[in-house]
Amino acid sequence: MQPSVAIILINWNSLEVTSDCIVSLKGIQYANYSIVVVDNGSADGSGKALKQLHPEIVLIESATNLGFAGGNNLGFDYALAKAYDYTIMLNNDTYVEPDFLDHLVNYMEGHPEVGAIQPRIHYHHNRSLLWNGGSYYSKCWGYFYSKDENKIPSPESLTIKEVDWITGCAFLTKTKTLQQTGLLADELFMYSEDVDLSFRIKAFGLSLVYHGDSVIYHIAGQSNKSKTKGKEGFVNPNVHYMNQRNRIWVLKKYIPWYCIPTVLAYNMVYLLGVLAYFLVRRRFSKFKIVLKAIKDGLLGSIH
Repeated sequence: MQPSVAIILINWNSLEVTSDCIVSLKGIQYANYSIVVVDNGSADGSGKALKQLHPEIVLIESATNLGFAGGNNLGFDYALAKAYDYTIMLNNDTYVEPDFLDHLVNYMEGHPEVGAIQPRIHYHHNRSLLWNGGSYYSKCWGYFYSKDENKIPSPESLTIKEVDWITGCAFLTKTKTLQQTGLLADELFMYSEDVDLSFRIKAFGLSLVYHGDSVIYHIAGQSNKSKTKGKEGFVNPNVHYMNQRNRIWVLKKYIPWYCIPTVLAYNMVYLLGVLAYFLVRRRFSKFKIVLKAIKDGLLGSIH
């Protein structure tokens, strides 16, 4: 019998997008799975509407928006309580190839030393271009990045390879691994929670793998951009706050002592560049919120 898999989707006022993802998942070849939709405090009734459209899903409703981290943790709690063998957090703005899950689970079954695995991720608007061809970390610069973003896949991107961290867009792991590592850090809310969990999995001596034969497609940025451009651009200023604060928190937690000087130098230049950009573009709300993110990043930490 196939191992059981809980597929966790976070819905936040996104009926059409989440429904499209569910329809895509219904076409996969893998048989032993459940779709667990966590409605993250939606104000538009989309959680209940999804249950009506797709009665087979498991719907977990949160009264408030717990963020990407807290919402997925509700799904993880369900998977742990129901003793699923695997769980995957999957962005709700994705479409999947029918065999994407077979590749991931079969590889994990054959390689017990692997703690988590991700597919090859393309953009949905242009499926020839990669969104993520594997994620890496330059520890002595404090730089997190994804390989071949916005490029045609290189031969390396089509392979199976070890990576430094797994993107939360499609992050599959064994539920028993989560029992060892703990769940996502709630205080991160959104951004860098996948990096933190990846590093905790690696701390248990497990590896992280990118599987080039497993393919999904990502709309990208669906929940963080407005449809019309305002004086501060398309992206909500709070996105910049979470991104920069959380990146600092993760760096503080994981920088080796001998890399502190280079990480400080690189990130000072980087953050000054971000601030200068917002000043030049007259995006003063974003300028102020990045300053707040730096302050809160330096003063706070991940528990």
